[in-house]
Amino acid sequence: MAHEIEQFTDGTAAFVSARKSAWHKLGTVTTEALTAEDAMRLAALDQWDVRLIGLSATELTPEGATLLDVPNHRASVRTHPKTGRPETLGVVGTDYTPVQNEEHAEFLNFLVDESGAHFETAGSLRDGRQVFMTMKLPQTMTIGTNDKVDLYIAAFNSHDGSSAFRIVVTPVRVVCANTLRASLRDAKSSYTVRHTSGARGRIAQARQALGLTFKYAEEFEKAAQRMLDVEMSTPALRSVVNELWPVSGADSSRKKTNQDVRWGTIRKLFEQADTQAGIRGTAWAGYNAITEYANHVAPARGASPELKNAARAERVITGTADDVMERAFRLMTV
Repeated sequence: MAHEIEQFTDGTAAFVSARKSAWHKLGTVTTEALTAEDAMRLAALDQWDVRLIGLSATELTPEGATLLDVPNHRASVRTHPKTGRPETLGVVGTDYTPVQNEEHAEFLNFLVDESGAHFETAGSLRDGRQVFMTMKLPQTMTIGTNDKVDLYIAAFNSHDGSSAFRIVVTPVRVVCANTLRASLRDAKSSYTVRHTSGARGRIAQARQALGLTFKYAEEFEKAAQRMLDVEMSTPALRSVVNELWPVSGADSSRKKTNQDVRWGTIRKLFEQADTQAGIRGTAWAGYNAITEYANHVAPARGASPELKNAARAERVITGTADDVMERAFRLMTV
């Protein structure tokens, strides 16, 4: 499936959302804010007991089967949340230490106590290989007089060795729910914890590092306000788009056509979309036109509109559009 949310044979899915249905229409939607315990239980993330198991290979010869040890590698295994049977998630090195989903939630629970945030979503991707949880902070940033931006903390973890435990600060513009990932010179927007024997200690360090969350929010708000105060013309926005998605004379006609279609869509968002009302004609509007395109409009794989929307939702969850948005921010911030 394009969205890659884990689905089970009983018709349920490993996803929960507080008060608002996701684009992929899977999982559980609650009527109240989520606690850590709610998120773990409703997204089927509890009691996985991720552990490492030794690996072996079987060589078949005319004389019979020979069992061979596989040194320096282990299988990452969980207890399946529905069947209760062991299930392999991936192959990792011997220095890999699992970060349990309970530790993942415990870390975010600390932030709930510190900041008054609440759990917003949680889920499992790619058959348990990756998990995520997000929280919404109570503070809302206001750009100008009425453009509201909420602030979220998202934590991602992999159980197959593909990525570290990662915490990300993600502003979300309320009017169109587009994620505004930005790379700021003076404030960090992410923190990474490697899966090694010291991972639990580094999670404790990450709690302190996330004190930078509010520094990031302050710097983002200032940068956005400066962008709002600067006028941007349509040709100036076209120059940014051309730099983000460069096309040369030697490129294929298809690539050139795709660029023209992309630009037409971004231009329409910039000049006509209701989501730009109140900020139109500014660098802030130009940046939002690009992020809205990247998150909600850019072509996505899928045989139906529902699957295409689900694939776009996946971009927001996993941050696959972040590179474009962060480069756009660097090009347009003043």
